[in-house]
Amino acid sequence: MTELLSASVKDTLLKPLFETGWQLDEEGKTLSKTFTFADFTEAFAFMTRAALWAEKWDHHPDWSNVYKTVNVRLTTHDMGGLTSLDAKLARKMDQLLT
Repeated sequence: MTELLSASVKDTLLKPLFETGWQLDEEGKTLSKTFTFADFTEAFAFMTRAALWAEKWDHHPDWSNVYKTVNVRLTTHDMGGLTSLDAKLARKMDQLLT
């Protein structure tokens, strides 16, 4: 079963994500990032690639798309906060940019 990240694990696991622009909310329960692309097609292609991984891992983001911008929020709803699944999907989303 997936567990909430402890404070020490959270610091270690999330630090590299903060360096790529991810942000933690005030309560420490949600990771968020805004991705900006050249146009709508690139933004939608990114969402499609990310959706395949989200479905594979059965861990789905809260996200929205307006033209060339994709806003992403990650949390594990049934656990009420951040788990390793959130960090894993955030890392994958960053990897999909390259």
